[in-house]
Amino acid sequence: MFEKLSERLGGVLDKLTKRGQLAEADVDEALREVRIALLEADVALPVVKDFITAVRAEAVGEKVVKSVTPGQMVIKIVHDELVKVLKPANDDDGVGGAALDFNHPAPVPILMLGLQGSGKTTSTAKIARRLAEKQGKKVLMASLDVRRPAAQQQLAILGEQTGIKTLPIVPGEPPVAIAKRAMNTGRLEGYDVVMLDTAGRLAIDDELMAEVAAVRDAVKPHESLLVADAMTGQDAVNTAKAFQDKVGITGIMLTRIDGDARGGAALSMRAVTGKPIKLLGTGEKLDQLEDFHADRVAGRILGMGDIVSLVEKAMEATEQQEAEKLALKMQKGQFDLNDLAQQMKQLQKMGGLGGVMSMLPGIGKMQKQLEGKIDEKVIKRSLAIISSMTPKERRVPDLIKASRKNRIAKGAGVQVQEVNKLLKQHQEMARMMKQVSKLGQKGLMRHGLSALMKGGPMGGMGGGGFGGMR
Repeated sequence: MFEKLSERLGGVLDKLTKRGQLAEADVDEALREVRIALLEADVALPVVKDFITAVRAEAVGEKVVKSVTPGQMVIKIVHDELVKVLKPANDDDGVGGAALDFNHPAPVPILMLGLQGSGKTTSTAKIARRLAEKQGKKVLMASLDVRRPAAQQQLAILGEQTGIKTLPIVPGEPPVAIAKRAMNTGRLEGYDVVMLDTAGRLAIDDELMAEVAAVRDAVKPHESLLVADAMTGQDAVNTAKAFQDKVGITGIMLTRIDGDARGGAALSMRAVTGKPIKLLGTGEKLDQLEDFHADRVAGRILGMGDIVSLVEKAMEATEQQEAEKLALKMQKGQFDLNDLAQQMKQLQKMGGLGGVMSMLPGIGKMQKQLEGKIDEKVIKRSLAIISSMTPKERRVPDLIKASRKNRIAKGAGVQVQEVNKLLKQHQEMARMMKQVSKLGQKGLMRHGLSALMKGGPMGGMGGGGFGGMR
């Protein structure tokens, strides 16, 4: 979502870091370009004005002038101001996160608000699934959308897919009555959370607001979460303000942040509504949901990466038992093609090569050079090749000679060269595993990663080590 904004800001701030000293004129020139970049990204004008004023006040101060690296100091100031714009007003931990609040007698009513097409129903199922799986909550979902064709059936199908209970549909029942029945069912059947998916419209109108306000008055929701499509830019900000003024919201969830939205909605919403962005929908799949953290988003915008989120994704993708099993095999110096396939599947869960690389520091500056060089289909092709092998071939890759390679290539629909390339990659990784087992934990700590390369401290720095890992 922030790719273009990140590129523009990166270019402006790079110019500053190349200068040994910064005059006030240099800062003003840079801030003019920052202002244009933010406006082009669809950030609301009042937010841009306040942001530039705050950055300038800090950037022309004595602290920057006397700094050893004034350009880097300005980047830090821009980063800190971005965090201030994005973070909740009552942020206690300093990282700019705002979790859903469950400090309320059960069942906790959560009202899902938004326009039609914003992804509200899918987001309801995503949140319910996360609450059930990660927090052990017993969740009931209820659709109050009696206007959009098959809206209630859509939530019921999502409920089946996620294993979350949905309120039985009663034809002709009005939204307020559905909401009351959902809360009553929640109380009687011991649910922790009741999620109420309200109707949307193509645009804000009085009828929509009256219906949502009636539901609000009937159930008195503890959380009123506005689901807004990041792709709609400034319109999303206007929608948020309308819902805040007429109904009242406690937080915002931005969807479709994996698209080519310019990022202005995220930067404007908190400032315009005074309410925090709590969640991000990162894709269409039901597990593609992230907590919002202002400091991490600011880091992504400025090309600093997001290592914390990357580690969290890795932990989610890696099952404890599988990780322990692989660690044991590593200790024994064993690594077969089943293990390689498992690692590739975990990489897919983390968003593929592009998803992982986008979170690495400094990668934003290399984005253009990398375009066309990262082939996301390579993992799918590699998995297809491994799937075309027999169980014995996966366990003992040395069995795979010319005739077997031809059969595997035909089965996977690839050339024999690709089978050879995959086997070479596996050999390199298997060799590394053997090095790990030979060195042991103490040896690895003593020699570091160079010990894993062909001939680190084990005999010169020759060889390639990762030559086949493209």
